[in-house]
Formats: sequence, structure tokens, C-alpha cells
Amino acid sequence: MEIYILIGSFVLLLILRFPIALTLIVSSLLTGLYMDVHLASLIQKIVGGLNSFSLLAIPFFILAGEIMNEGGISRRLINFANVIIGKIRGGLAMVNVLASTFFGGISGSALADTSSIGSVMIPMMKKQGYDADYSVAVTVSSSAQGVMIPPSHNMIIFSSAAGGVSVGALFMGGLLPGLLLGFVLMIITYVLAVKRKYPKGEAIDKKEIPKILFDGLLGLFTIVIIMGGILTGMFTVTESAAIGTLYAFIITFFVYRDIKITRMGIILKNTFKVLSMVLFLVGASAAFGHMLALLKVPLLVSELLIGISPSPAVTILMIIIILLLLGMIMDMAPLILIATPILLPVAMEVGMDPVHFGVLLILCLAIGLITPPVGTVLFVGSAIGRLPIEKTSKGLIPFYAAMIVAVLIVAYVPSVSLYLPSVFFK
Repeated sequence: MEIYILIGSFVLLLILRFPIALTLIVSSLLTGLYMDVHLASLIQKIVGGLNSFSLLAIPFFILAGEIMNEGGISRRLINFANVIIGKIRGGLAMVNVLASTFFGGISGSALADTSSIGSVMIPMMKKQGYDADYSVAVTVSSSAQGVMIPPSHNMIIFSSAAGGVSVGALFMGGLLPGLLLGFVLMIITYVLAVKRKYPKGEAIDKKEIPKILFDGLLGLFTIVIIMGGILTGMFTVTESAAIGTLYAFIITFFVYRDIKITRMGIILKNTFKVLSMVLFLVGASAAFGHMLALLKVPLLVSELLIGISPSPAVTILMIIIILLLLGMIMDMAPLILIATPILLPVAMEVGMDPVHFGVLLILCLAIGLITPPVGTVLFVGSAIGRLPIEKTSKGLIPFYAAMIVAVLIVAYVPSVSLYLPSVFFK
């Protein structure tokens, strides 16, 4: 009965469109009252869920992404990518994917990626003769790299939900899968561009190339500072995030100088808005996870999935299907916090490393961001491209197929996720 109350009230409140954080807290409180659990213990769990040093990195990563997003970095990265790969057939679409790879390593957000890169690239692609649905599909699918390529605050959320898995190992674990995702998207982008005879990219004046490369590298050096500090052991993740944010501030306001310092107030407001939602979710999910643990839900789910099929390969496939389906109806951050304590024990039972599982989970949920009916990134891309969701979703079908290929490779070839962590975090 307690499980029915917990899960039933959670689903009911979601259907009634309650905010997800409130849904987690209310369902936990209702179950706690029925079980006669001292409510003070739930409050302690909420506070305890926020009492994590690694979570301090999240506001810095969000702030750095907001600063670079406002400061014109997207335009510079597009120009940078254009120099590298823009001359081939469908070059502008390929530039879109590569720019998203670069931008994802700075913002760590698929939504910010689509908003920034898409607002420039989608109108540009349409103007040069690319179909609108193709332009939007390339933009939103490639933005999924933003949550994979380090630094990603979603990896930190997973680390917290998983009980302290190394954030540095998760960052490095997500790098190759993120690049793999970009690679398979580039393949399908090129194949479709050749099939539909989209134009080649325009030549760039050679005199402009040095400045374009210099401006692009200045922005990308943010990633070098953050990851270099972590991998060399000079800084913790939180310290690297703070130093990277300071560098982003200096580059944006004193080198690029596309915006005035007075915009900092708006940037901070946007940062606090995102941060408050993330931390509210983390605290609320700690209480919900406590109730799941008391009711032994992870153990029950583990026994159920393993009982259905004793084959680890089939169990992993079932985990993938569950994550893809959940990603269609719920946003990424709450799903990380809810699904991790339930599915991580199942994954470990069939031999998956926590870092491997974390990377797979993030990748599956990244696909959910561009999948109807609740794909927030899909909505933003459709709005920028001025297309109905149905038409955008139809244009995404070949890109969904490419992303599923990437998911299966990551799932069944563990070294893709675990090689770099094994090198840098022995």
C-alpha cells in the first residue's frame, strides 16, 4: 500500500501538472504520514541532499554558460567551425553540428545550445536553401551533445544522486560518447545533404581566418582551464568551475566586448532562476529517494527486471527502453534524480560500472529532450524554425535512428565510457 501511495500520488500530481519538485515532496509527505514516519526526518533528508561540496560547482557552471551565451560566443564558434569543415556538401549543416560540439563544452546545456546556435544557424540554413525541418532537426539533435561533453552540471546531479561517484570520472566518461554522438550525427547530416543536394559552404576570406581561429580558441580555452585543472589535480571540480567562470567573465566583457557590463544583472538573474530550480529538485528528490529506500523499491525493481531476463544484455536493453520512454514524458534533471536510485542497483547487478551507467543514463535522457510530447529542446527549436512540432518530429526520424546507434554502442562497448576515466582516474 505504501508503494501505491508513493507512486500513485506522484503520477497523479504529474498528470495534474504540479511542478515536479512539489510533486516529489508532496508524494513523500503523504507516504510518510501513512507510514507514521517522523516528518522531521524527511526535512533532514531534504537539507542533507543539498549538503554536498560537489554541488557547489553547479552555480559556477551555469553562470559561465550564461555569460558566454550572452557574450556572442555562439557566433564566434560558428565561424570557427566554418573554417574547419564548412566547405563540403551540406557544409553549413556540418558547421551546425560542430559548433554545437564546441558550445556544449562551454554551456553544458542542450537548451542554451539550441537557443544560441539555433537562432543564428536555422535562419542562415533556410536562407541558403536547406529545408526548414532539416535545419531544425540538425540543430536540436546536435544540441544533445551539450549534456554529454564536459563540463556538464547534469553529471554533477547524477554524482549526487548516485551517492558520490567521481565527478571528474563522469566528465571524462562522457567525452568520447559525446564526440561519438556528434560523429554519427555528422554522418547522417552529410548523407541527407548529399541525397537532397544541399549547397556547399561558401569560401572564407583567408585574411579573416587567423582572427576567427583566435576568437574561437579564446572561448574554447574555458574548457581547457576547467578540465585541465581537474585532470592535473591542481583544482577540485568546484575550484575549476570558479576559475573557468572568472575566465569566461574576463573574455566576454573585456576581450570580446559585445555586451556591456550592465548586462551582468540579467545574467545573474537567469543563473539564479536556473539554480533555484536545480537545487529545489535535488532537495526534493533526496526525500523521495529516502522513501524509495525505506520501501525497498530499488531492490524490487532489480529483482523484477533480472527475473524477467537473466541475460545482462537484455536487462541493459530494458533499462535503455525505460529511460527513453521516461525521457519522453519528463525533463532531464528530475529524471536523473528519480531514476538513478532505482536503476543504478539493477545496472550494477548485471556488471555495469556506475560511471558507465551514468553516461548511458545521461545519453538516453538527452534524446528525451528532443522527443515529443515533453521535449523542451524540441519546442525551442520548433519555435525558432517556426515549424509545428509534428513536422519537426518527422524531420528528426533519421537523426533519432543515428542517436539510437550511439546509445547501443555506448551501452554494449563499455570502454567507450570507461577508457578515459581509467587513464586519468586510476
